[in-house]
Amino acid sequence: MKFGTSGLRGLSEDLKGRASALYATAFGRHLLDSGLARPGDAILIARDFRDSSPEISANCVDALTSLGFKVADCGTLPTPALALYGLQEKAASIMVTGSHIPADRNGIKFYRPDGEIDKGDEAAITAAAAVLDEGGFSFVPSHAAPENRVSECLSLFAKRNTALLEPDALRGLKVGVYQHSTVARDLLVEILQGFGATVVAFGRSHSFIPVDTEAVSQDTIAILKVAAREHGLDAIVSADGDGDRPLVSDETGHPLRGDLLGLIAANFLGASVVVTPVTSNSGIEASGNFKTVRTRVGSPFVIAGMQEAVAAGDGGVAGFEANGGTLTASEFSVRGARLQALPTRDCFLPILATLLLAASKKQPLSLIAESYRLPFAAADRLENFPVETSARLMAYLRASPANLSSFLQPIGEVGSTSDIDGLRVTLKDKSIVHFRPSGNAPEMRCYVEAASETAASALLEAGLGRIRQWASTN
Repeated sequence: MKFGTSGLRGLSEDLKGRASALYATAFGRHLLDSGLARPGDAILIARDFRDSSPEISANCVDALTSLGFKVADCGTLPTPALALYGLQEKAASIMVTGSHIPADRNGIKFYRPDGEIDKGDEAAITAAAAVLDEGGFSFVPSHAAPENRVSECLSLFAKRNTALLEPDALRGLKVGVYQHSTVARDLLVEILQGFGATVVAFGRSHSFIPVDTEAVSQDTIAILKVAAREHGLDAIVSADGDGDRPLVSDETGHPLRGDLLGLIAANFLGASVVVTPVTSNSGIEASGNFKTVRTRVGSPFVIAGMQEAVAAGDGGVAGFEANGGTLTASEFSVRGARLQALPTRDCFLPILATLLLAASKKQPLSLIAESYRLPFAAADRLENFPVETSARLMAYLRASPANLSSFLQPIGEVGSTSDIDGLRVTLKDKSIVHFRPSGNAPEMRCYVEAASETAASALLEAGLGRIRQWASTN
């Protein structure tokens, strides 16, 4: 088990057993020991559609019940819906999800009563789990029956989103919803129809399909392109497994980058400060009327950056990740009403802000995306890439300028580097190649920017090729 950029991750088979109960118990004890909760307090739990999620969820319910908590089940719904309800109820919560990673893996996201856990909480939970493990922690399922809070949780989140736009704001748009196995699939249809859009739902799956909105697979793009052509769609929307990362494609089925969606959402809100990881597009600073703060990759780092901005007295603080998940640390006024701060990734806000832009401008999304004139960017990952190999590669690249120059010699000449998270290299021709091991899976990621889409695609393939070549000989 390992905490990554957002939550605990591990193999599904492990989490279906003792491991999920161990970490749920560690989380509960951390809440009690830190004074964040008391015995008898409510803890909320929800899950995604993976086959392993119900069993893992049941283990967590049993573990928390044994500590004296009253566990409430919120069902299968988007992570931001659970987080929002937890903030309202001042209750800690657990989301059982592996987000976008394959179905043979799963994970758990932990929330305190005041929001996502931070890196300090992760360390405390890890330490508590180690103590329990060393003490011979044993677990026998009791099959506790939690209270049902599904409708209350979903209703609160739906109400938040239906207040974002004017009634019929999306009338005239024909929008596809790629439903696959995301927990956001039914609510997306409901919300978009409520705003007057003509909705075509397709691709619903009973088996789990991992959709990574930051590195959309060619198989997924092919599905989107076929649907866009067959149904004459103005856009297609979707989300990852737990509904906190948006996916929006233009009228041709071509996905828009997540950081562009986050940028559009920040402009929609009128944010004064935007916090975003170093992997987000380098053109963001020039494309919004806000101050930009860069962080390491992962929602805990974005949230910490937002909290610092709020503490400094900066008004209107929002954030987004390169995957498009949008967070708010301040209250915003939308249509004259108060939009409560939701400092966790949300896919609905950037989706609705982007579709509103298309409807109000009466322009194709491809033209709107082009108007931002962001550098062309691309990203992908090598899956099943051993963590040890990633560590050796990064150590080699950081060991000396000569190593880095030699590694990149077939690609270009090094201009400057940034070591905020992974290794981000600006080449002499101003293109960018960024190598970064995944924080929560055996994957090696590569992000690139270049002057054209063709150049970005070529640079991405060259970067991944260099990683493969190095790994095969070292």
